[in-house]
Amino acid sequence: MSTATGAPAGAPVRLASGTPPPAPAARRSRPRKDRAGYLFLLPWFLGMLFTIIPFFASLYLAFTDYNLLNAPRWIGAENFTEMLHDPLLRQSLKVTFVYTFVSVPLSLVVALGVAMLLNRGIRGLAVYRAVFYLPSLLGGSVAVVLLWRYVFGLDGIVNAFLGWFGIDGPGWTSDPDHALTTLIVLHIWTFGSPMVIFLAGLRQIPTMYYEAAAMDGASRWRQFRSVTLPLLSPIIFFNLVQSLITSFQTFTQGFVLSGGTGGPADSTMFYNLYLYQQGFSQFNMGYASAMAWMLLVVIAAFTALNFLAAKYWVFYDN
Repeated sequence: MSTATGAPAGAPVRLASGTPPPAPAARRSRPRKDRAGYLFLLPWFLGMLFTIIPFFASLYLAFTDYNLLNAPRWIGAENFTEMLHDPLLRQSLKVTFVYTFVSVPLSLVVALGVAMLLNRGIRGLAVYRAVFYLPSLLGGSVAVVLLWRYVFGLDGIVNAFLGWFGIDGPGWTSDPDHALTTLIVLHIWTFGSPMVIFLAGLRQIPTMYYEAAAMDGASRWRQFRSVTLPLLSPIIFFNLVQSLITSFQTFTQGFVLSGGTGGPADSTMFYNLYLYQQGFSQFNMGYASAMAWMLLVVIAAFTALNFLAAKYWVFYDN
């Protein structure tokens, strides 16, 4: 059997009958590899089935009046209109924004500072890394928040320490001017997770960059600004986006510290806590669903802004 002649260079070879030759072995094995990939993705697809129905159900309920007892009644955009005139919702947004935009930068600065200290090759690195990482595993737990209430209580450890210097400390968790601050300190204390990621990123920076900068007479601060920060910027960007998303979803800390009320004087009324009150205390599930979707829009907007701004300060070393 002869092959067709006169075909241009690079064109697929065809048999005299016009049919293409058999596919190479590598091409024939590709569907088998694809099946293996889909098999590994199967648990994720199965889990998505349990979330996609509530996802779209909440979108429908956001446009209804639903109290969990009667059938949902379609009311259009009234829930979203009501948000514009809800003073407690504005307070919850204020508390959440202050908490996020104060605690996240401070937490990342502390995490980066500790990571740079651990990156200097100290002995027992694994022990220190575990000790610093442990609070991030427990920071959102009920037990730790209860411990925080005891530490910053009127008769807590902090006021006992201040008493040694003749300072009469306030009830940190019961004072509207200080309650949110104690939760910000708790968030900063749980810097272990970004710290471990920073430490991994610092170890990936080639030492030749620091050696070249030192030969050019760059100081330690100059090396940090011109070498460490640019090469670590993708890690900073990742930790920033992750921390922002997590902070906007804060619930447990405010719920436990205030006993579910958001007090004192609504100073710890986080957005998710107010959403919980609307849905499961007042059974206003339609309004709570609308709040959930507004939170999704807020998180998506800030995430998109971070990605848009990333091209101006995130450097990827090729």
